[in-house]
Amino acid sequence: MPPLSPYRSLPAERRVALVAYEIKTQREARSIFIQRLVGRGGGFRPASFQNWPAERLAQEVVRLKVESAQDELGLMQTLYVDLEPAIQSTFLDAAGVKHDKGRIDENAEPPFCSADSVKTAADAAIAQHGDDGVRYLRTIHRYASESWPGLEDVIAALEPPSAA
Repeated sequence: MPPLSPYRSLPAERRVALVAYEIKTQREARSIFIQRLVGRGGGFRPASFQNWPAERLAQEVVRLKVESAQDELGLMQTLYVDLEPAIQSTFLDAAGVKHDKGRIDENAEPPFCSADSVKTAADAAIAQHGDDGVRYLRTIHRYASESWPGLEDVIAALEPPSAA
């Protein structure tokens, strides 16, 4: 069985909170998620979902797993940049990457630091944030590994040994 994506490895309550935040803050998110829910069948029409509170709609989105891979990327970015920037800030500080509250300058060019700095930053993220730090590392590995040299080795060291 393939490993869960970093997003899917979050507890359901946290995924619901992320989707609800997205529905509340991104104008098009509500209609996109409603279209996907209606597309799943079950007799619901778009109007049925329109008046649902964001939290209830988010619960249904997560329960039926209608989030796309692109949604997952956006939701994880929202988590680490907008809602909980402490993990990314820890990583960037330890890597020596200039940032503003976890946001890397849009003009910065990858790779953002050396492999040694990535290792140091990964160790700091895990030491300060535990499993959430590991999930963060898996997230940037999945979506931006080319920006972080040596991250592949860090992730490989985290993986349990495979059965022979």
